[in-house]
Amino acid sequence: MRVLIIGRGGREAAMAQKIVHDDIVNQVFVAPGNAGMHSYATRVAIDETAVDDLAEFAKEQKIELTIVGPEASLAAGVVDAFSAAGLLIWGPSKAAAQIESSKSFAKELMQKYDIPTAAYAVFHEATAAIAYIKQQSLPIVIKADGLAAGKGVVIAQSYNEAEQILNDWLGDNKLGSSGSRVVIEEFLSGEEFSFMTFVYRDKVYPIPLSQDHKRAYDGDLGPNTGGMGAYAPVPQISEALRHQALLTIMEATASAMIQEGVPFTGFLYGGIIATIDGPKVIEFNARFGDPEAEVILPLLASPLIPILLDILEDRKPVIKWRDQFALGVVLASEGYPQKPITGTMIKNLELLDNVDIFSAGVAEVDNQLVSDGGRIIVVTALAESLVEAQRKVYYELNKLSKDGFFYRHDIGNKALTK
Repeated sequence: MRVLIIGRGGREAAMAQKIVHDDIVNQVFVAPGNAGMHSYATRVAIDETAVDDLAEFAKEQKIELTIVGPEASLAAGVVDAFSAAGLLIWGPSKAAAQIESSKSFAKELMQKYDIPTAAYAVFHEATAAIAYIKQQSLPIVIKADGLAAGKGVVIAQSYNEAEQILNDWLGDNKLGSSGSRVVIEEFLSGEEFSFMTFVYRDKVYPIPLSQDHKRAYDGDLGPNTGGMGAYAPVPQISEALRHQALLTIMEATASAMIQEGVPFTGFLYGGIIATIDGPKVIEFNARFGDPEAEVILPLLASPLIPILLDILEDRKPVIKWRDQFALGVVLASEGYPQKPITGTMIKNLELLDNVDIFSAGVAEVDNQLVSDGGRIIVVTALAESLVEAQRKVYYELNKLSKDGFFYRHDIGNKALTK
């Protein structure tokens, strides 16, 4: 069997490594992949949004299953192109992917079908949005309606900050078309968690909960990023709350998508917060989370490909999880997320032991890996306890040269201090 993974980051590295370790496929291709993948996957020089070229490659190479990693590919309609060509692909259609690519679509869906979420309003124009903000309490959440690579959400602590963001996005077009419309939401308090699921229309198979760390620096300080680390499962979220979120959010959303005529297939990701009124949706993603994938997939004891094939063919899959904890930390370039410094050699990577290393923003120069983006690698450890997984990761990270890089030192602390 030949498998194609679309994407280039740590999530795609985690999927490729999992499939290779499962040892039931002949070859794994990654398009476009990154320089850290060459030892276990075949890179393909096709951009993840070049949907026609990707479909043509899959036909030529007789790819039997394609898995979509990034949201940009889904928003570009890669699933539609593959389906039209008779190619088997895991991921939602462009219309269904609006659950992530359009914040207003997601909010309207939740409002229509009574799926719990924050109160909100949608604006196209800065003056009206600023007038609305001044009538709300602080802090307040401002979201770009479209995809913004993890940088389209601001929690404004003051009216001046909120006004500046709205003028930047709606007035000065600093996020381009992604920020030409904004969703303004009430701020919700509580414990946040990521609830990912395998979905095929009305069939929803839960994945262990995880918790991402979005802020750049220790103590949840600094700007929002694409994610600085994660762990799974999340012991401070009770089984009762998880079950409530499964029924009232994840399963209810899958059902709502069918009723709207845009049935969902793929990884449906609920960013959820446990409020005093129960679980509520912060956001939806239409794909596997990153860096959540880098802690979830090491916990998956069953082979991944049979799970996806069974679900796509409407058979009940066998899904078994290791009774362990996984914790992963992102090594990021200095300057990330605003202006990451690239081209820095990643020294001592070969010294890391007894951990998984998932490459992301890397390139190869003179047979050495160098930084080529904001998030460089994710280092993940498995252990019988969360504290041991955390200890293992940071022990290994201390072996790396810190010149030109940084990472958070408190991934997992929220669970350990409960």
